[in-house]
Order: sequence, then structure tokens, then C-alpha cells
Amino acid sequence: RPVCGIHPIIEAIRAGKEIEKIFFQKNAGNKVMAELNSVVREFNIPFQFVPVEKLNHLVKSKNHQGVVAMLSPIAYQNLENIIPSVFEKGEIPLVIILDRITEVRNLGAISRSAECAGVHALVVPSRGSGQINSDAIKSSAGAIFNIPVCRSENLKLTIDNLKKSGLILIACTEKAENTIYQNDFSLPSAILL
Repeated sequence: RPVCGIHPIIEAIRAGKEIEKIFFQKNAGNKVMAELNSVVREFNIPFQFVPVEKLNHLVKSKNHQGVVAMLSPIAYQNLENIIPSVFEKGEIPLVIILDRITEVRNLGAISRSAECAGVHALVVPSRGSGQINSDAIKSSAGAIFNIPVCRSENLKLTIDNLKKSGLILIACTEKAENTIYQNDFSLPSAILL
């Protein structure tokens, strides 16, 4: 769901609303925009500069003031809290890291399969990933609401932290000789797709 206008977006952020991404109009700038930019950086919200046509497409009204925020339909979780709680329950952590999965329907389909496989968390990068929107939710058949989704500013750092927490990393490629089903998931694992 889009929110447009500088002050409404600032208030949504300060009110704790989950923001999927903010789109700024290229070459638009003023003092108020600078204030929004500062809040966006403070809260680590993904953003992108786009042509005005993209903003006009996102909202029917052209009174967007050069900025549109897309509210997230889910609440992102903190991966650093999830892994210890999985260990505390006596379960073996299984995490899926989605790297450059830009097609939202694929994101939904992966989350559907992940729920069936008992995955404890999905990790998506803050930038370069498909948005979790109504299409992703629909293709997940609602499964995306049942798995914690964590946003990562830096996938390399997230992977390093998972390794330090005792998880092994399994990278998927279509060129592998073994299938995913031939791996040993009795060990704490993170699958990189």
C-alpha cells in the first residue's frame, strides 16, 4: 500500500510502520526532502531514486511530492533473535537466504515450500530483492505470514554471523551434481538461493 508525501511518510516511519521501500523522484530536492532522507537513513529503510513516471504509476494522484513509500504487509523480524530461540527449543535451525530473487511470485513460491520444509526464517536483502507485496503473498498461499522474514543490509555479514552461530552454509546452483535432498540437514544449516 503506497503512502505519498514527505510528512506522512516521516510520520509513518516514526510511528513504527514497516516500510518495504521508499521511491524518491530523481533530481528532486529541498530541505524537507533532506529531513526525510535523514529519517530513512536513521531507520535503515531501503530506498531507490526513480523517474517521476514510476511515482505516477505507483499512485493515481500526481500529488506525491516526489516521494512514495510502500508499506510492508509483514513485520520483519530480527534474525539475531530467531536463531538462539530455535536452539533453546531444542530444534535444529534451518534458514533460507534469498539472494537476488527479484520475481515476487518466485519469492512467494519459495516461502510456500519453506513452510512445508519447517524453515525457521527467510532472509532477504534490503536491496536487489523482489518486494513482499500482494503478488508474493498470493503465490505463497499465505505461507509468508507463517515464517519469520528477516531483512539484511549486508548478506555477507549475515552469512558470517550465521556461521559464527554454528550454521553451515549450503549454496544452491543448477550446476551441482547433488540435489538439495542429498544434503544432511541434521546439522544447523543455512541454504543460499
